Amino acid sequence: MTESLRLARAHFPVTALGYGRRLGLWVQGCPLACPGCIAKDTWDPDGGVAAGVGELLDDVRRAAEAGADGLTVSGGEPLRQARALGALLNGVREIGLDDFDLLVYTGYELAELDDEQRGTAALADVLITGRYVAAAPTGRIWRGSANQEMLLRTPLARARYTEFLEYEPPAPPIQVGAGPDGRAWWVGVPNRAETRRELDRALAALGYTVESVSWRRTRDR
Repeated sequence: MTESLRLARAHFPVTALGYGRRLGLWVQGCPLACPGCIAKDTWDPDGGVAAGVGELLDDVRRAAEAGADGLTVSGGEPLRQARALGALLNGVREIGLDDFDLLVYTGYELAELDDEQRGTAALADVLITGRYVAAAPTGRIWRGSANQEMLLRTPLARARYTEFLEYEPPAPPIQVGAGPDGRAWWVGVPNRAETRRELDRALAALGYTVESVSWRRTRDR
């Protein structure tokens, strides 16, 4: 496949953004620029790296062989790259994996999508929609603000995710770790102020000093 997707990063296994153990891809580039975004580093459309859809499908196969339950695509804004993302999701469908769900985040509402974006969104089992709104906190799992909706589009999605539509865990699931390059990474949706403070503490426990984060107002840094 000649299509390529501009990526900010990838992780496996991801356990904090969807059902089970997952391959997680974060696309690069977002025109929405929601205030308080936790992934401001993914806004620049020229950042990240280009990854061919073919090599990403190889990653999907390897993840599935290692027991992955699905693929989560976040960002950045995935539907900004609707053509390449559609090629990837179609490719995953063609592999024919059993019990492997596709979860896609988008900051757009369904009514805002053009035809190409709508076609790509239709390939997801689970679609989480809506901009992040800092003034509308939520406790619902895998969502950052109360306006965001989790849409279940397939029987597999309904079987796995119905119980999570309104579920509010005691604390949002967050993964924190350190890579071989010595840099810290974390995965999840810290949708409450106290969770974001807990994330700071978890990074500090690993020996990292958190100088600034994109979700705080300048005066709080």
